[in-house]
Amino acid sequence: MATVKLENIEKTYPNGFKAIHGVDVEIGDGELIVLVGPSGCGKSTLMRMIAGLESVTGGNISIDGRVVNDLEPADRDIAMVFQNYALYPHMNVFDNMAYGLKIRRVPKDEIRQRVDKAAAILELTQDQLTRKPRELSGGQRQRVAMGRAIVRQPSVFLFDEPLSNLDAKLRVQMRIEIKLLQEQLGTTSVYVTHDQIEAMTLGHRLIVLNQGQVEQLGTPIELYQRPASLFVASFIGSPAMSFTPAKLSTDGGTVELQGGVSFELPAGVYAQHAQREVIMGIRPEDLELVEGGNGNGDLTVRLVEQLGADTLVHGYFGENRTDMTIRLGGIRAFNSGEVLPVRVAADKIHLFAPDTEKRL
Repeated sequence: MATVKLENIEKTYPNGFKAIHGVDVEIGDGELIVLVGPSGCGKSTLMRMIAGLESVTGGNISIDGRVVNDLEPADRDIAMVFQNYALYPHMNVFDNMAYGLKIRRVPKDEIRQRVDKAAAILELTQDQLTRKPRELSGGQRQRVAMGRAIVRQPSVFLFDEPLSNLDAKLRVQMRIEIKLLQEQLGTTSVYVTHDQIEAMTLGHRLIVLNQGQVEQLGTPIELYQRPASLFVASFIGSPAMSFTPAKLSTDGGTVELQGGVSFELPAGVYAQHAQREVIMGIRPEDLELVEGGNGNGDLTVRLVEQLGADTLVHGYFGENRTDMTIRLGGIRAFNSGEVLPVRVAADKIHLFAPDTEKRL
């Protein structure tokens, strides 16, 4: 196991395009950190730089205290699991998992021992070890790809969107298996995904990337409860946070939407921003339906989505039709046009500056 340190990492291509802008982070020994963000944000580029598949044009990458900028991938003591499995179709499962060890001239008895141990961890049977990759399901092939990484006994695992080719049900199953595997092995891991649910459930910490820059670094709960920017707030959480332009009152004690709807804020917290224009954000699960009235806002129903365990109610506040979504537990039935009294706790309201899009 090892620590991975990124010091002011930059990546600029020959055409002048800057893909990574000064990333600084230290990944602890045994930590699983997730690089998450939309397509094109630079997460795979950063991963490939750690792996040695992309050159570093600024800063240093260190693995276990050793700067590896100029080392070949084979000399970095890392193992990578790819999105497309990258298995040799003409080899059986055992030979695919053992190939890297054979190249390194590891003794045959040790190869057999390592492969059998990895197969047991991943619940690959001896019969499956004799099959070709084409004879396996997608989930089994991904297990083989992970097994090939495990037998290497590397200091660092790198996962590059390993679940994106799987169907929804299998993704959930494999996500749990990867989490359990990482906890069992305790190997330092870097995981790339665009799926924020994967990021939230897998990572000890998340790095949210946007256009090659770190928007926020923290635990999943930190990012969920206190997103540092409008981008993070909109990306983390499902369903997404609802946003609307608003204005703070003269004492900063309430936030007022267009059309007369207002919500109370924690006392004294926003006094220095009084009468400032803001963007207000509320998570659907933080809005509460008030049985019998006396809410601090009336939501007019536009559309209801029943998900079984939850019901999503899409509606709007006031005459200016400020869109908002509320998430309710269980199966609930409402009619379009029905008015629902709702409320939200003061400490569940998120405010952002319209000009910088940063959290107030």
